[in-house]
Amino acid sequence: MQTKKLKIIPLGGLGEFGMNCMALRWEDDIIVIDAGLMFPESELLGVDVVVPDISYLIENRAHVRGILLTHGHEDHIGGLPWILSELKVPVYGTEFTLAYVDGKLEEHKLTDQIELIEIQPKQKFVIGPFTIEPIRVTHSLVDCVALAIDTPVGVIIHTGDFKIDLSPPDGKPFDLHTFAEYGKRGVLALLQDSTNVERPGYTPSEWSVKPRLDEIFSRTRKKLFFSCFSSSIYRIRIAFELAKAHGRKVAVIGRSMNESTEIAQDLGYLEIPPGLIIHPGQMKDFPSEKLLVMISGTQGEPMSALSRAAVDTHKQARIESGDTVVLSSRVIPGNEKSIFRVIDHLSRRDANVIYDDGSQGLIHVSGHGSQEEMRLLINLVRPKFFIPVHGDYRYLRKHAQVATETGAIGQAIVIEDGDVLELDNNTARKNGKVTAGRVLIDSGSSIDVVEDLVIKDRRTLSEDGIVLAVLAINKHTGQVERAPEVVMRGFAGADITEPAREVVLRSLDGLSAEEKSDYGMVKEKVRVELKRFIQKTTGRRPLVMPVVMEI
Repeated sequence: MQTKKLKIIPLGGLGEFGMNCMALRWEDDIIVIDAGLMFPESELLGVDVVVPDISYLIENRAHVRGILLTHGHEDHIGGLPWILSELKVPVYGTEFTLAYVDGKLEEHKLTDQIELIEIQPKQKFVIGPFTIEPIRVTHSLVDCVALAIDTPVGVIIHTGDFKIDLSPPDGKPFDLHTFAEYGKRGVLALLQDSTNVERPGYTPSEWSVKPRLDEIFSRTRKKLFFSCFSSSIYRIRIAFELAKAHGRKVAVIGRSMNESTEIAQDLGYLEIPPGLIIHPGQMKDFPSEKLLVMISGTQGEPMSALSRAAVDTHKQARIESGDTVVLSSRVIPGNEKSIFRVIDHLSRRDANVIYDDGSQGLIHVSGHGSQEEMRLLINLVRPKFFIPVHGDYRYLRKHAQVATETGAIGQAIVIEDGDVLELDNNTARKNGKVTAGRVLIDSGSSIDVVEDLVIKDRRTLSEDGIVLAVLAINKHTGQVERAPEVVMRGFAGADITEPAREVVLRSLDGLSAEEKSDYGMVKEKVRVELKRFIQKTTGRRPLVMPVVMEI
């Protein structure tokens, strides 16, 4: 009788989009699938990135055997530098994924401390009690895999991000056969990507954007600017092929676009004929109708090449009247304002802007499978337990419903970050929770972790302003040397500086000599009195900061 349990513990990505990270535990061995980040919502003021709280992994650091990556998107690998600064464990990934990881580790000076182990589809490897087989899947990025993990209680399959594309541009199709083989042998649990669960039907192949893009290339009479996600190697490849067919030279502008293009060339995913790429400085040597500019910044990032070109401050990318700009990507929720701001600026330059608004034909396709692809995979695998992963809670619920309706699963179980799901050969049940949540990072450093209190202060500053009360106190006598200064910033209304100064003086007069010698007490008394006065007279709750200057 099997009494030991396999534990599935999501630490990120279940209940939100991004920050994908999941732990699998058998006794004293833990493997981690993916280590992503997410970009902050607008209310997380000044925060650069959000990574999963890995307290559970740190508490069990002696048992963590390695991190397995399904593919190289930021929401699956972006959290690695912060996690690896705490846990020096090997990282397993495909060749292309590790090329991206290597760049990140170099940036964070971790290259010499971390072992990177290349994995390949259909080549099994063993980590402790787990035997893992990567399975080729297709997505908007190249070299992506699902993971079939043979555990002591049965096989777990984690799809990673996927869509079923049987004719991708790199000629490496989705491996339906291996999924079907596992289905015949028996699968304990299938963890499947929920991203597009609200879309009926099938997601079109990457090739399906080519006819419309071909039409745009043939109609464009001046410079053509093309922007897509820098990781969309298939899309970049199609753009290069069309440039060659239409006699355009290609200039690549933007750090991320340059890096991705170089990696894809080095690994054979982009075969670029000699002389097709020119240096951006050479653009002036060619007529505008002979130029394609591959430019990064499709999400309207403030300092990206496209954003700077849109306001005419980029030294090489000049967008002029009659030029065409193609944004071959989707609008990520939350980025609408910045993207439309860039489109506005481009329109002011009298450029023809083509973006994915539904009226421009097929210029972008998703990298995630729609409902029919989900059903197809579920029917092939026929797992005992089905666990939706990646997405907001409503997506996970909907996905569980779709899976149940196929009739091909035993039971659908919805879990969220921090839940501990225990499985044996026949049963699966939630049993407790571990610490899970978000770690907010400022300015790309693990040192600059932002506490909730900081966010609260930033929100207060943005909404209600700040009041500084500057007190000059004689350090020998404890007496106030001159009238306090009260500086108010960030809220309009009646000028209450004078009465506020009187409130500060009154609160100081009410202190004993002993209290006056304790600057901590002086500050707190002034802060409380001033805050109460301002709230009573204005209805606002600014951040009140007393500052004591010793004289």
